[in-house]
Amino acid sequence: MRAHARWRRRRPLRTRLALACTAAVALVALGVCAAAFSIVRYELLHQLNLSLTQQSTAIQQEYRNQPPQTIRGECGFLAAPACTQIVPADPAKDPSTPYLLPVTGATRQVAAGQRAGYYSDITISGHPARMLTTPMGAAPPGTHQAVQVALRSDAAEDGVRQAGELMVAVAAAGVLLAAALGYTVARTGLMPITRLTTTAERIATTRDAGLRIELPPGRREDELTRLAASFNTMLGELEQSVAAQRRLVADASHELRTPLTALRTNAELLARVDRLTPAQQDRAATALQRQLREVTGLVNDLIELARDEEPQPLIEQVHFGAVVTHCVAAARDHWPAIAFSLLDQAGEHTVAGVPARLARLVTNLLDNAAKFSPPGGEVEVVLTADLRLTVRDHGPGIAPEDLPHVFDRFYRASAARALPGSGLGLAMARQIAHAHGAVLTAEPAPGGGALFRLVLPAPG
Repeated sequence: MRAHARWRRRRPLRTRLALACTAAVALVALGVCAAAFSIVRYELLHQLNLSLTQQSTAIQQEYRNQPPQTIRGECGFLAAPACTQIVPADPAKDPSTPYLLPVTGATRQVAAGQRAGYYSDITISGHPARMLTTPMGAAPPGTHQAVQVALRSDAAEDGVRQAGELMVAVAAAGVLLAAALGYTVARTGLMPITRLTTTAERIATTRDAGLRIELPPGRREDELTRLAASFNTMLGELEQSVAAQRRLVADASHELRTPLTALRTNAELLARVDRLTPAQQDRAATALQRQLREVTGLVNDLIELARDEEPQPLIEQVHFGAVVTHCVAAARDHWPAIAFSLLDQAGEHTVAGVPARLARLVTNLLDNAAKFSPPGGEVEVVLTADLRLTVRDHGPGIAPEDLPHVFDRFYRASAARALPGSGLGLAMARQIAHAHGAVLTAEPAPGGGALFRLVLPAPG
């Protein structure tokens, strides 16, 4: 069994499927041939038995009052009529002429009424024959006799043999046809899987995620076509993921190039500190510290964006209203020129999440709104009882061409090119929202400005 299992594992799927189809069709063909042979054999023997019964009935009607005797004895010839004889139950009453058909104890029992009639296969003059032994009906009083009738069975046996040979030939042809059909079914049925395997191997070799499996024309809904379509969809997602990863690396490299260049310049200036005036030294040190903070913030943002989900051990039930209140208070200190108004209707409702990450989400929304607000402008923050947060500013708003890209990494609208920041705040906010099962959207606010909506899961 183990050797058979190892053999099956080593065979290709196409070979195993072809063998399975061949075996199934071959078994059906052999079964049909065996059933046909059995039916032919039964019918030939039934016809022979029926002829014997008819002959026996005719003999009983003609010789019912006759003494035991041999009636015909030409059974040695193929065209001869049936051999018939009447046998008494008492061996002492046997005729002087020897019997042509074999007489046994069973024959005497049939004659005496101690046993039912029966069929038997015998040989007469070297030829096969079939014999019927049955009791004589309406025998004279005091006599018990049996009638034996025999017919040559050459024709029946030849018919059975020819039917067997024909069935063997048909079965062999059926097995060959089953093998051809099994191979065809396996080849045709597994063609999409073959294309899928070839495409996967090419992708593994070339690392080209743009390759696709060619689907058959029309809208077929079979399992293999659905598998190929799903594989193409997976390749599309993989291609987008690879492209997004490359864009992230390229954008991060571009964003880091400027502050690193400035850091190197200021570091070189400080290396020649003996040639700088105290004022120049202070400006270079201040610029160096500011650029270090920018680079550190950018690297931290990239690390947080690389997370796909929140660490499960850090998730807890958070009073989101308290988080929003704390973030608004911090924003007022960080943006003293901007007025922040807060309407909190959440009460004590909680949401499952990481407090620090939720605070970062709200802070990013508030910083974005403050950055685009004019001096003295107002940022309106509203938190409803069902944990729906809206943040609105009264700045220039979002242009229609910029709206689809607001949450893209490193994306900056034309109005934000001169403003500080790395272009990662809103991307990070959406990622945090997604990790908490929330939905974050952006839209132009009525009357001007931008409006961000955060819809959190049902309150806990």
